[in-house]
Amino acid sequence: MPPTGPQGPHGPHGAYPYQPPQKRSGAGTGLIIGAVLLVFVLMAGGGAVAFWTLSPDDSGTASAEGIGTVRQFSALAADHVDEGETVEYEVYPPAGGPHYPVWQDCGVYGEPLRSEYVVHSMEHGAVWITYDPGLSEADVQILRSHYSPGDYLVISPAEDLPAPVVASAWGSQIRLEDPADPRLVEYLVEYVRGENTPEPGAACSGGRSGTGTTGTGTGAVGAGIDASEFTG
Repeated sequence: MPPTGPQGPHGPHGAYPYQPPQKRSGAGTGLIIGAVLLVFVLMAGGGAVAFWTLSPDDSGTASAEGIGTVRQFSALAADHVDEGETVEYEVYPPAGGPHYPVWQDCGVYGEPLRSEYVVHSMEHGAVWITYDPGLSEADVQILRSHYSPGDYLVISPAEDLPAPVVASAWGSQIRLEDPADPRLVEYLVEYVRGENTPEPGAACSGGRSGTGTTGTGTGAVGAGIDASEFTG
């Protein structure tokens, strides 16, 4: 199966800024109807109904553990280090810093990736969505559905995360408990090829398409997953 890493021509999802995938026809209709009915039932029964909407400021409200807060990092080094050298990042997953000369191709991966490759992808404007390998297949599918060929996204599992889902861009990061949290989409719209990208316009293909946290080099075997399985 060919890797999803190599970036395809810019299409609906490869466009800038990032555009969330469109829901399949009819998707969510039942949920909307159900929600409306629930409101009427609660109103008829005298129950209280609370409505809420998300705004850019909502991304800054979170629990004491930092869940849902967009963390910002500044003055990040962007030096190249030799492939195989281990960089001790101050935050995990990293949100920028020294990295390998070769970047990780954007795409969907089923195995953990070496941080030093993906940080180079972030320098080009990519967001790295990492998730706990213990997530259910349904939750993993939700995360993978954010990617379509051409998007500056890298999606992969990662061990020992501080939260079930962590999205990282150059200079920022958000930690989430729920893969379906709408703040993830807000984050992607804001930070995929965002204004803090050190090298805007640089490619997210033609680099390393292999997986693994210890290997080096480019074009390693066992790269991406066919993203067409997860996008509509």
